[in-house]
Amino acid sequence: MSFLHELPVTELIASYGYLAIFVVIMLESAGVPLPGETILISSAVYAGSTGNLSIVVIVAAAAAAAILGDNLGYWVGRRWGMPLLLKHGHLIALDHGRLKLGQYLFREHGGKIVFFGRFTAMLRAYAAVLAGVNKLDARRFMIFNGLGGVAWAAIMGFGAYYCGRSIEHIVGPVGLALLAFVIFGGLALWLFMKRHEQRLLIKAEEAIPGPLTV
Repeated sequence: MSFLHELPVTELIASYGYLAIFVVIMLESAGVPLPGETILISSAVYAGSTGNLSIVVIVAAAAAAAILGDNLGYWVGRRWGMPLLLKHGHLIALDHGRLKLGQYLFREHGGKIVFFGRFTAMLRAYAAVLAGVNKLDARRFMIFNGLGGVAWAAIMGFGAYYCGRSIEHIVGPVGLALLAFVIFGGLALWLFMKRHEQRLLIKAEEAIPGPLTV
């Protein structure tokens, strides 16, 4: 679906303005692979070079779209993700115990994933869905989702507005660094879980007693 990232972003911004920004970012945040960050940066640069759009409104629209889209993704994951895993998870080595363990770990660290996932391309479209699947507390999700959406929109939007295209040279390395952190962090977590899986399973059962529900 790489063609989605080759959409005529500049034409969309010039023709539809804030509506294009809002819709693309909202859909990406809900899990559709669209170029949300690209349209935010491009629209901010467009606003700075032409004055046809307000950077304040761009940032506000991007933040609102990110928060709304993530909420849609969260509730989709919460409503349909867990039932599918409970029924078919054993096919990918996710039995009931490991599903409960994932839910327990996500409850402990899920807020960080939701917040920092907003700044990485690989997690931006899926962090909210994963939060829903793993039953992250809705209030906690909304807090970290709101903070992440506002921080991302403000940093990317105002950064592009004042720095122009040069911010793209910053976003790339930062995104790669965050991705590396997520990958190595995930590897370290996997190794830790393999070594302490039984103890963690007991802790997960104590924290979430009884069978998992959809």
